[in-house]
Amino acid sequence: MIFQFTLPSLQLKADQLVNIPRVEGWSSVITFPDFNYFFHFQVWTYAFTIAVIASIASLLAIEAADNLDPHKRRSPPNQELVAQGIGNTLAGLLGGIPITSVIVRSSVNIAAGAETKLSTIIHGVLLVASVFFLSNVINLIPLASLAAILLVVGYKLASVSIFRSMFGKGWSQFLPFVVTTGAILYTDVLLGVLIGTTVSIFFLLRGNYYNPFFYEEIHKSGKRKSIRLELSNEVSFLNKPAIKRKLWNMPKQSRVVIDATFSSFIDRDVLGILDDYQNTFARENEIEVSIIGLKENYKPNSEINIAAAGPDMVASKPSAPQEILEALMEGNQKYVDGNLVSRRLRNKELMDFIRDAPMAVVVNCIDMREPLNMLLNTGIGDLIPVKAAGNLLDPHLVHTIALACGFQGAKLILLLGHSKNRIIRNALACQMENSGADIHYLLRPAMAAGLLAIPDIREDNLNAWTDKITKFNLNYSKDLMLNEHPNLLKKVQDGQVGIATALLDRKNGAISILDSTIRPKTKNPAEN
Repeated sequence: MIFQFTLPSLQLKADQLVNIPRVEGWSSVITFPDFNYFFHFQVWTYAFTIAVIASIASLLAIEAADNLDPHKRRSPPNQELVAQGIGNTLAGLLGGIPITSVIVRSSVNIAAGAETKLSTIIHGVLLVASVFFLSNVINLIPLASLAAILLVVGYKLASVSIFRSMFGKGWSQFLPFVVTTGAILYTDVLLGVLIGTTVSIFFLLRGNYYNPFFYEEIHKSGKRKSIRLELSNEVSFLNKPAIKRKLWNMPKQSRVVIDATFSSFIDRDVLGILDDYQNTFARENEIEVSIIGLKENYKPNSEINIAAAGPDMVASKPSAPQEILEALMEGNQKYVDGNLVSRRLRNKELMDFIRDAPMAVVVNCIDMREPLNMLLNTGIGDLIPVKAAGNLLDPHLVHTIALACGFQGAKLILLLGHSKNRIIRNALACQMENSGADIHYLLRPAMAAGLLAIPDIREDNLNAWTDKITKFNLNYSKDLMLNEHPNLLKKVQDGQVGIATALLDRKNGAISILDSTIRPKTKNPAEN
């Protein structure tokens, strides 16, 4: 306006200013659709194109807004698209144009300190009020000024620090980011995102191609090398070339262990490669192959079962004895079902897992070499293992267990036996043959209690007596702990520590509880 009266040559023309049509009545605002064109193919083509573009633009906008949110909250994309669809349908019936979520306005709201949905509603009300009542003032804004504001906001969204941060994450993150940004600037949002997505898919496929397994040389014995390959959680057909290349390049006369224990899905093409390698190539090249943990059927999971990740992965560790026992039994069921969680860690990470108090002390026989963390599907440092031949405790081990409960904070003592205990079976055989006096002591408590007599032992009932003696020794050790250590007995009576006996069935890996002494925790009078 100043230039209009002073320097008319510098006055901006109408096409250089914001141009909002003047609202002169409802008839100029509302335009009802012509339903005569409802069945025209071109109308539906444009409608589908607009719906796809608007949906993609909105999803990208809410993803960016979630990243800008200082509280890192998650916007529900389904609700956003449903609300947008309803709004655009109603707007179209009234003569309006489609709307989408826009990151520029969202970023302005966030920068202004807005934290609730009310900011969006107020923003919309202000826009409507401005169009109806302030259009004359808004039409005086130069487009260059509006462009400058958008440039500043855009710079905040893609500043130099963001480029540096993406570059620090590696080429697999930086290149898709740069390509997407450049493609959007040179084309449009939809095409630019599609180009960036294509580049991202390339790096994703490249990562799957090179990382389908964990490779480890176990040891060398003479000229024979032992090698272990642990397959990743998801092994798709994209991993087939890398696996085949690695297996077919194994040295001749070596030992190869292929571990599929932690694989939740293996593609049929990869299973075919493993079968060909084991039955054909390995035999022809004198390679000894062992494949462990392979399931009969693999079905791709459409949903991630968070509960299957183990109790310590989704919530705080259980602290009450009964809760711990239930968690261990749930973990064993996951082991039986094959739903294990891989817990391979680097050495520097181990200290993070042994700072917390352990959940339980597990007493088992020296004949049992199955890894407890796998049998019970627990985390690193959750269990304190104690070995006792024949599951028989002595006073020294009882005091050791008491220290684990007192100073280290274990809340459960699990006396875990197993079927077909070879140590006890050998003790029975030696007792029957009157030899091997050094292991007869494993049978003395049972013989002193009148459960077992030498004439009862025969070759045809050794297995049955083995399991009977195992169960007896578990109960004997349980009673010994309660009788030998008064402080431990008091902790059990007060519900601070629980004791349970259980038996592992070596046929299927299932653990069954035989007996438990777990009482509700009594309150300290000082807490009342």
